[in-house]
Amino acid sequence: MSENRRSRVVTAGLRRTPNRAMLRATGFRDEDFDKPIIGVANAHSTITPCNMHIAALTRRAVEALQAAGAMAPEFGVPTVSDGIAMGTPGMRYSLVSREVIADAIETVCEGQSLDGVLATGGCDKNMPGAMIAIARMNIPALFVYGGTIRPGYYKGERLDIVSAFEAVGQASAGRMSDEDLLGVERNACPGAGSCGGMYTANTMSSAFEAMGMSLPASSTVAAEAEEKGDDVAAAARVLMEAVRADRKPRDILTREAFENGFALVMAVGGSTNAVLHLLAIADAADVPLSLDDVERIRQQVPVLCDLRPSGRYVTTEFHEVGGTPQVLRLLLDAGLLHGDCLTITGQTLAETLADVPPTPAKDQDIIRTLDNPLYPVGHLAILRGNLAEEGAVAKVSGLKQRRIVGPARVFEGEEDCLEAILAGQIKPGDVVVIRHEGPKGGPGMREMLSPTAALMGAGLGESVGLITDGRFSGGTRGLVVGHVAPEAAAGGTIALVREGDTVTIDADANRLTLEVDEAELARRRAAWQPPEPRATRGVLGKYAQMVGSAAQGAVTDRWSGGA
Repeated sequence: MSENRRSRVVTAGLRRTPNRAMLRATGFRDEDFDKPIIGVANAHSTITPCNMHIAALTRRAVEALQAAGAMAPEFGVPTVSDGIAMGTPGMRYSLVSREVIADAIETVCEGQSLDGVLATGGCDKNMPGAMIAIARMNIPALFVYGGTIRPGYYKGERLDIVSAFEAVGQASAGRMSDEDLLGVERNACPGAGSCGGMYTANTMSSAFEAMGMSLPASSTVAAEAEEKGDDVAAAARVLMEAVRADRKPRDILTREAFENGFALVMAVGGSTNAVLHLLAIADAADVPLSLDDVERIRQQVPVLCDLRPSGRYVTTEFHEVGGTPQVLRLLLDAGLLHGDCLTITGQTLAETLADVPPTPAKDQDIIRTLDNPLYPVGHLAILRGNLAEEGAVAKVSGLKQRRIVGPARVFEGEEDCLEAILAGQIKPGDVVVIRHEGPKGGPGMREMLSPTAALMGAGLGESVGLITDGRFSGGTRGLVVGHVAPEAAAGGTIALVREGDTVTIDADANRLTLEVDEAELARRRAAWQPPEPRATRGVLGKYAQMVGSAAQGAVTDRWSGGA
């Protein structure tokens, strides 16, 4: 433990009577009071398959920390299951839970003056929530991912959770029988672990490995694999070494590390949510980072991996052919990573990757080389224009059509839009506009997986555009643009769109435009009135009051007069 931290702990009284009396009740003995206290943030929950196995992993972590000479108290961390909440009002709590998780971890670690923390997680917001807290506190810390789910199968087809959402659209369009719809639902999620494609959870775990805040080769392990437990024990030992060396998160979470994280996200075809979350973590670490940086990195880094949702393979298959370390080695050798970045192990990223083969195995087609990429530039494009003055995020991988000009079909929320899609009211060439789903207006910036999956299931994924001030699941695909900022509740231009207005989405030109002249827009803006807030009290009410723009990560501690 560092002298600064030790002085703080002594000052706080945790090594003194009567504080020691309470610690004795938790199992401390005389000789334990000189040991570092490393908290284990336990995200176990039986509310979701993503987290239902984590209790066993935290037990391994506690045992390994104790064997390494630490005291390792556990404390609980809440979670919201995105997949279960999707398409319901409960989804408004999903992004909010990122802040709740961050605040919970910070509160316990700082309130109890812990010397370090090993944070665990499985569902989407566990990862960024934990890392925001870690960046804020800057005590020795490490993140351990609970692991990915294995694929399900039905009639010989490989399935995951997105298969179930898209099956609803197929059934509604008469392209799937009710029997097969039920068959997909029953088999899509066969056990523990986070959603199986390169969706948000696997994207964030892989980015953290690239950034040096998780162990090498840990980000794509199956949740139910035996090596996952060994990985947790190894992480505990590494964290103990970091505590002794006083190796802190902000030594690792540099601007260069975030650039490495974004490069990895582009190469694996990761989730749009990575943009939102990495910007928020950078903000917590006081690292300057913007949407312009994301676009710059996109132009430099190709998509190398054929992974769902845009590709064919799931994350367990990606792991079997080298996973994140293999992709990082390819990027490093191409000069697309900062190899001198420090990692939690004390090694640089380049040292960590030294033993990884320079090229992927030839008997696989999941990971491509840089001279044969899946796509020549990254897939997360930053769009701007009069519909997104602060910016918006489009996922353009796997699309044959990257530009659409069409009439706006305007909806004031997700439910109305989904109803119209399932009723066959959306036609090829339409541009669907879903507004009042932003961070403040939602509140909570719900994911629009239900409508986007319904469009794909109905065969409209290539012919219909969709824009929203909400966000998307990592499983979303199609010509979709999210994170539109300023959002409708803040008076952004998306609030002024009318049914039938012409909207242009142009991913190649990075443009999102409402084709209405400035004089007419000025008239509409002058007449616009902010809507009544959906929530005025409770966690959603507080969030709506504090949350900032999606273009800066939708953070909640940069309010007027705040830090």
